[in-house]
Amino acid sequence: MVVFDFLWTHQKREAYQGRVHLQEIADLSTYTGAIRQPAPKPPGDALHQDSRFAWMLVSVLFAGSLINYMDRALLGFLMPQVRQSLSLTNTDYSLVVNSFLFTYMIFYVIGGRIADKLGYTRAFLVNVVVWCIASVLHAFSQGMLSLCVLRALLGVGEGGFFPTAMRGVARWFSPESRVKAVAVVLTGTGIGMLITPPIAAWLSLHYGWRTSFFATRAVGFALLPAWLFLHRQVKANLDQDRSRLEPDTTRDPSLFEVLRQRKYACLLMARALTDAAWFFYLFWLPGYFQEIRGFSLAMVGTLLWIPYLSADIGSLAGAWASSGLIARGFSLNRSRKAVLIGSALLCLCGPASYYASRPSATLALLSIAFFGQFAWGSNLHTAITEVTPTQYLGVLYGLAGAAGTLAGTLSQPLVGRLVDSTGYEPAFLAAGATFIIAIVLLLSAGKIEYVQLRAL
Repeated sequence: MVVFDFLWTHQKREAYQGRVHLQEIADLSTYTGAIRQPAPKPPGDALHQDSRFAWMLVSVLFAGSLINYMDRALLGFLMPQVRQSLSLTNTDYSLVVNSFLFTYMIFYVIGGRIADKLGYTRAFLVNVVVWCIASVLHAFSQGMLSLCVLRALLGVGEGGFFPTAMRGVARWFSPESRVKAVAVVLTGTGIGMLITPPIAAWLSLHYGWRTSFFATRAVGFALLPAWLFLHRQVKANLDQDRSRLEPDTTRDPSLFEVLRQRKYACLLMARALTDAAWFFYLFWLPGYFQEIRGFSLAMVGTLLWIPYLSADIGSLAGAWASSGLIARGFSLNRSRKAVLIGSALLCLCGPASYYASRPSATLALLSIAFFGQFAWGSNLHTAITEVTPTQYLGVLYGLAGAAGTLAGTLSQPLVGRLVDSTGYEPAFLAAGATFIIAIVLLLSAGKIEYVQLRAL
């Protein structure tokens, strides 16, 4: 909670500075006789309280993100024990993995639409309950079929979590603060990957692999009452401010109209490409260090956490950088794009790491690349929410996430063929090339701003 106390204090200071700046503008306008135009209404009914309770809700989403990634990573870490216990072949295990990825991809979109229809409050409850129950039932798996069904059920619950979280964040926070909240939520994924191996290893060694699937369930269910209580506090503030809104003179575009917008299509493709690069690092980096760099499994466990820690730092640093630019008077479009392009250029250190002569240099360059990857991610995820109408935010963010998952899934066989035929070099170069293409797509998207049409 210390972190979120700091965030709240920081927000109050920014709000005070903003009021002083607006007063100076008002005084100047009065003196010169200038006519000030009213500020545009926030998208949908988002009133952006940036309150202490809203930041506490972000802490709940952070915990949910952490548990979410622990649940999905747990099976991979315990794969040797699970395969031996259930007599699974490599082919069986690949089917288990794909059963999760398939439903996760589908429910990234369906779960987003559920959040749009039911509201993010109910959608969060459904997501957490489904994935916690699915994870507990993993402990009772008896073979490939039962494990496939349970992994598919886990994908159903986890697939809708991030679209639901982004819909809530977009409603609670103003543009300069929203990216910070998104970064905090995404940081939970990196920390989840960091702490899963030691927790799973200890539980598995002392109590068996089945017990590991019970470990985080109590924490998962504990999120529910905290979510309901804090949401009531935030909703009270939002309802109070909504009554003061002036009538709107614009209309929101339809879902089809948004899908036809160049800016959304470009951002979606940029996310799909760069997510594919992340999937390469996520699934192939441990093998690369063991096969090419001569690391033992113990060395991988001891050293490979460093780039992932750098990724978490990058997520927060990228968020604070773009928010700082907005606070200093830069437009939303310039602030987001400046950080996005800078972050993408840092990601080119990934291919460079392949040519480093020493393993320490390889780790250092990968740490820079991961820093850039997550700084890119926190701003791109936020930008997608900023070009979509509130009533479609869940499904459109979910569609972008599904595109990223699909690109990452389809790229895996290609990566495998490249590694088998020519080695890791082409795969590293391709990962870097995705960010060059993503920069072109970003610049082709036009302004990062809310899509709204004049009322007919």
